[in-house]
Amino acid sequence: MQYRNLGKSGLKVSALSFGSWVTFHKQVDSKLAERMFGMCLDAGVNFFDNAEGYERGMSEIVMGEALKSLDRPRDSYCVSSKVFFGAHENPLPTQMGLSRKHVTEACNQALKRLQVDYLDLYFCHRADPDTPIEETVWAMHNLITQGKILYWGTSEWTAEEINYAYEFAIGNNLTPPTMEQPQYNLLDRERFEVEYKTIFEKYKMGTTTWSPLASGALTGKYLEGVPEGSRASLKGYEWLRRHMIESDRGQERMQKVSKYIGIAKDHDLDPVKLAIAWCLLNKNVSTVILGASNIKQLEDNLKSLDCLKEFENRELVKSLNNL
Repeated sequence: MQYRNLGKSGLKVSALSFGSWVTFHKQVDSKLAERMFGMCLDAGVNFFDNAEGYERGMSEIVMGEALKSLDRPRDSYCVSSKVFFGAHENPLPTQMGLSRKHVTEACNQALKRLQVDYLDLYFCHRADPDTPIEETVWAMHNLITQGKILYWGTSEWTAEEINYAYEFAIGNNLTPPTMEQPQYNLLDRERFEVEYKTIFEKYKMGTTTWSPLASGALTGKYLEGVPEGSRASLKGYEWLRRHMIESDRGQERMQKVSKYIGIAKDHDLDPVKLAIAWCLLNKNVSTVILGASNIKQLEDNLKSLDCLKEFENRELVKSLNNL
């Protein structure tokens, strides 16, 4: 395993990490999660990602039970949560967003679900247009001074919003955001590579990137439709199917996927491992969050670092970057 600093912080996170957006509770129970976490820890993975909104808090419960069963030293791994969407089916106004009240209470609730005394990383899952950024920065700073979180960050904020939060924090002697959690893969690159360029240069932000396989699209499994049991086939994720396949944009993406699968085949490389490893070529990627619904899938994904040596082939890199 390789380790990278989380931005300019002293925290070193594994280049590959493990998350539970859709899979935990819906596809992975506590027993399977325990096996997966054990496999990750044995492979050197030290960061596990979660959020209050993942399966309405049930994902964090599954993760907490699994980590407790493994009984590994708490200082040997990092866990995160994210706040914004709430953990209730129909959240009340005070049960969602980034107000001081919800940011604080959501943190306390995540600690109970995950069965930990503190969160290593705590993210604002989206920007909240109804809450002043100043209020959210203060709430995060207070949680850090209380020892309930160690680092705070954003997820899918605009560069302008991140800049405002950072400057307000510095200007008021508060703790600025350390990291951003954006989507980043061969199909979704604009925000990370263009919009965030000045953020990386100016603040040295760390990143915990998600969806290296573009929700499974880069495996090629959706080229002939939606396989049964796949993420896009799950109830409640019809929007994902439309986004990836059925819309005009989805059709354009599938054309790129087809081209990508051809490139991987021409070089005799596994398209899954290749896509994950490609993300790590960007120096601003601190860690790539993996997702898996079974042991074999996770085992294969953890071997993605083996593909890094393939990028010595400049023609391969050029072909991938020009998708």
